Amino acid sequence: MPFRGFSFRTIHLSCFQGTDMITIVGLGPGDPELITRRTWRLLTHAPEIFVRTRQHPAVAAVEQVTQVHSYDAFYERHDDFAAVYAAIAADVVERGQQQNIIYAVPGDPSVAEATPRHIRALAAAQGIAVELQPGVSFLEPTFAALGEDPIRGVQVIDATSLAQMYHPLGATEQGVIAVQLYSRLLAGDVKLTLMNAYPADHPVTLISGAGTDQMKLRQMSLFALDRQDVFDDLTTLWIPPLPYASSYEALQELIAHLRAPDGCPWDRQQTHASLRPFLLEEAYEVLDALDRGDSESLAEELGDLLIQVALHVQIATEEDEFRLQDVISHVVEKLIRRHPHVFADTTVQDAADVARNWETIKQGERRQAEAENKSPASRHLLAGMPEALPALALAQGYLSRLSRVGYPLSSPRLQNPDQLAQALLQLVATAHASGFDAESALRSACRALKAQFEAVAAQARSQGSTLTDLPVAEQETLWHNYLGDHNPQAD
Repeated sequence: MPFRGFSFRTIHLSCFQGTDMITIVGLGPGDPELITRRTWRLLTHAPEIFVRTRQHPAVAAVEQVTQVHSYDAFYERHDDFAAVYAAIAADVVERGQQQNIIYAVPGDPSVAEATPRHIRALAAAQGIAVELQPGVSFLEPTFAALGEDPIRGVQVIDATSLAQMYHPLGATEQGVIAVQLYSRLLAGDVKLTLMNAYPADHPVTLISGAGTDQMKLRQMSLFALDRQDVFDDLTTLWIPPLPYASSYEALQELIAHLRAPDGCPWDRQQTHASLRPFLLEEAYEVLDALDRGDSESLAEELGDLLIQVALHVQIATEEDEFRLQDVISHVVEKLIRRHPHVFADTTVQDAADVARNWETIKQGERRQAEAENKSPASRHLLAGMPEALPALALAQGYLSRLSRVGYPLSSPRLQNPDQLAQALLQLVATAHASGFDAESALRSACRALKAQFEAVAAQARSQGSTLTDLPVAEQETLWHNYLGDHNPQAD
């Protein structure tokens, strides 16, 4: 079938001469007239071509000018798309070792297509030349239909990848295009991921058949996304940006502006040290909102606390100490490392197992720090408990950690929190009546407790071990021996 507007005179095509080459072309978004002139010339002068799938509107027109071989059968032979794409790429490269080959994919081979990337990697290892011919992707007709311009910022992601997340990546001030939303089941998983960042009534648009005469746009709320029944391989989801600032990046940009020469004089003069009291105050306000069970106040106070984080990050960025990426990458790496039962092959039965594994991992981190000759504080069991904490919180943190190394905690159990509150209140009343400051007294006791731990840990080292490596019974013996020798009442 003639292709309107194109001349089919014989032309010289380098891809059919000399060294074997794999040429990858795009079939456009659907309408055959959106295939580029160069690609159409290649197709009409090739004795045969290979297509990733026949499930594309332009394939019928291509079959009228050349022989078409399809990889559709590969989708039945493999369990997932990754295996399918790897197998297709391997077959294309194997054929490319024997002859020139044209491989065609929907749209543009460089946009939302996995097989061209695999083919290029395999071909490079075999010394086979690969040439990609740019085409028209599904994005151009999609943006035209939506009336959107990607210059405003757009994220493009595979719907399957989005469905596998628990929270969508990227800034919600930018639009998102999720491609190949091929089933209602997949749409349900995508919806659940998106609803971790977007409200249920956020408007979204389904685009079907972009670049074809059958293109349709359907608008709905995010909550209703998986209540549709119009999904196929050419279905795309458009998630417009939220109409208000909603990402950490937006906050950091605002803080950077406030710290800039044209920003706020007060913000510009702040330092890590000057912000210290504000950080403490905001943290206490968060705790107060938690104690009151006030979720609206909690959201506001967490935002105020986040301002403090952003200010410290911005100051550190300006001083070339570290940047936001350093803060986030460090904590992400640490969380993954300390949760092998989630991200690796460790098995746990309950939260107690998690706590034990957590301490084992931290113990390994302390050993590594010691091997790297870091300061003793960085490998100390009680490290990470800031002494600036309120004395009661510090004492509870110390005792919780020391319970892991046999510290004796033989105290009577209370029946409910009210009994504990009354006992604590009575102790404060006793301190007041005696002319003592309860906070200072408990802080002093915490310092003594820390010194006791260091002494017991030193005894364990003198025996050629570490306190955390000893059996619990031996840990308890060391503690009881030390405390017995240093009991003030025994003098």
